[in-house]
Amino acid sequence: MRFAIALLTVICIASAIGTVVKQGEPLVNYVDQFGPFWAEVFGALGLYRIYSSGWFLTILAFLVVSTSLCIARNTPKILADWRTHKEHIREQALQAFRHRATGVLTQPLGEAQAAVLRTLAQQGWSVKTQRREAAAQDGASGTAAIGEGVMIGARLGAANKLGYIAAHSAIVLICLGGLFDGDLIVNAQVWAQKLQPFKGGMTEPERGRLGEGNPAYRAQLFVPEGARSNAAVVNLNEGMLVQPLPFEVELKKFSVEYYATGMPKRFASDIVIHDARKGVDKAFTVEVNHPVVYDGVTIFQSSFEDGGSSVQLKPLRLDLGTAQVARAGQATQAAQSASSVAAVVGGAPQMLSAPAGDLQLEVTGLRVINVEDVAQAQKSSAADGTASAGSNDVRGVNLAELSKHLGSGAKPAGNKQLVNIGPSVIYKLRDAAGQAREYQNYMAPVKLDGQQVFLFGVRDTPAEGFRYLRVPADEDMGVQGWLRLRQALNDGAMRAEAAQRFGRMAAPADRAELQAQLGGSAQRALDLFAGAIRATPAKPGQPSQPLVGGLPALSDFIEQAVPAEQRERTSATLVRILNGALFELLNLSRERAGVAPLSPEQDEARRFMTASVLSLSDAMFYPVPMVLVLEGFVPKQASVFQVTRTPGRNVVYLGCVLLIVGVFAMLYIRERRLWVWLQEDGAGATRVKMALSSTRQTLDTDREFERLQRTLLGTTAAASP
Repeated sequence: MRFAIALLTVICIASAIGTVVKQGEPLVNYVDQFGPFWAEVFGALGLYRIYSSGWFLTILAFLVVSTSLCIARNTPKILADWRTHKEHIREQALQAFRHRATGVLTQPLGEAQAAVLRTLAQQGWSVKTQRREAAAQDGASGTAAIGEGVMIGARLGAANKLGYIAAHSAIVLICLGGLFDGDLIVNAQVWAQKLQPFKGGMTEPERGRLGEGNPAYRAQLFVPEGARSNAAVVNLNEGMLVQPLPFEVELKKFSVEYYATGMPKRFASDIVIHDARKGVDKAFTVEVNHPVVYDGVTIFQSSFEDGGSSVQLKPLRLDLGTAQVARAGQATQAAQSASSVAAVVGGAPQMLSAPAGDLQLEVTGLRVINVEDVAQAQKSSAADGTASAGSNDVRGVNLAELSKHLGSGAKPAGNKQLVNIGPSVIYKLRDAAGQAREYQNYMAPVKLDGQQVFLFGVRDTPAEGFRYLRVPADEDMGVQGWLRLRQALNDGAMRAEAAQRFGRMAAPADRAELQAQLGGSAQRALDLFAGAIRATPAKPGQPSQPLVGGLPALSDFIEQAVPAEQRERTSATLVRILNGALFELLNLSRERAGVAPLSPEQDEARRFMTASVLSLSDAMFYPVPMVLVLEGFVPKQASVFQVTRTPGRNVVYLGCVLLIVGVFAMLYIRERRLWVWLQEDGAGATRVKMALSSTRQTLDTDREFERLQRTLLGTTAAASP
């Protein structure tokens, strides 16, 4: 019994884990959720496919066998005890009971028997009697007198016995239902028919299909809007199998509504089931907690995905200078160095030309809504200008934590500021070696620290959070102003002209030598910042290191060329020179593009320049010289249905009913047995002995026996010794 209870406890805990942990997900999702170590530990325990793991099915099978044997062994005894009132008990045995009493009734034996039977029947007791000859001992004379006697056996609460059978049968039925509705039947078919599971992205093998008449399965069906399908997929540890359905499911329309937090409030699918066998087309609406049952197959709304949305992407080259753009005939379109790219989410990869080699573009996702907590992001402008964020995945029922925010991977403390920052596109760029990085770029700017910025995210592996390059938006809420400045920074001639302008602006007109010195310092600061020169020349015999630009290049220069005690003052001076020179470079780029220059007195111009300095520095470390900006899109959704055929479901429901009945009977119904011995005393009266037994000795039992004494024996009862 203890061992069985321990196994049932394990089953309950495992089932709770299987409810909390989403089953059958790709391993990378669990690595992202639990970390590499615990993801491996949980995977070894089979917690990601807990209902089909070997140890879980073994425990279920063991409980079925052991409990069935227990029922088979004890049921005949329980039924035999349930059918009898034990009226054959000996008179002397009544003295062994805790609750017993004796007394005398003035009526003759026949009348006393009728009165006792009538009283017990009124109180609901089931009664049987046995008339027999009994020996009575005369205590005064010591002689034995033989007189007729009647043994009355009464019973109340007999359903308590059936509660044991019901509860144990419920365990068997629930475990059987779990075996039927798990992967046991599918695994048996894989073994018997030598089926070949396949991995995602592989071509379906010849023996990779289950039969249409498979009695039990739990599969996933992916249907884009406007399409129909009957090929569901059963996920196994070794891969997946195709489960054909006896009908086709067509998705007419997918609808989704969101809370202000970005979580889906409701999503539903308008479907049409096409049954060619019956010539029937039926329309249904499937949503969460409102499945559709057709022909023994239950269709649940599981989640939703992108069904092949069309996106328009504009490549922005970060490695070109203004002169190169002008030579390409795009002087008035400095932000554009290649034609727009039309792609489909999940479609065929496309090749993009890049200086370091062609890159393969794979568009993997489009998110029309992105709700983020920007409260912490506004407080944490990191020196590298990057931010890691956990974007809300609104495709499934079970969502990622909304408390992840831009600027930090930690949970925010304090008030949240949830903002819908607009659509974003997710894509991968794969090099010739097959190495890929993932990018997430937002279509519209978001306001952080008082400045509208575009967010261009990148991460090396799916286990990481995105790191965001923050590009300030110009007065037209576009990226063109920043891109012109970036391209001007790449142009040596424009850097030189901007440095000269800064020298003339920063020094009096009659101090030509000072103007030249300031211009030279500005030229060196711009060249260092642009990564055009090294902070210190390479030493002879040492391999040359790659050029480093941005603020780290200025830091290296100060550490190498300036004594430690003068570094703080020199650093402040050099940054002021850099800011002034970059502002002149910005206005120079605007003049070349036919745009009015900015005034340093404008607050908007100062904020734009502050953000641009950090963004330009970070852009030096952007992994590719190209940013793909989302210009437009046409969304197309797809529903993910869970289709199940579960013959064990009704078995489990029956088991649950039996379990409720059995537990109620065992806990709340007390079986009581009452024996009353009636015997003639030879003087016209009737001697009475009575005893009561109960499955549980409680205060209610004591009170009930006292009532029976008063009712049956009256004041002549002798208390139990």
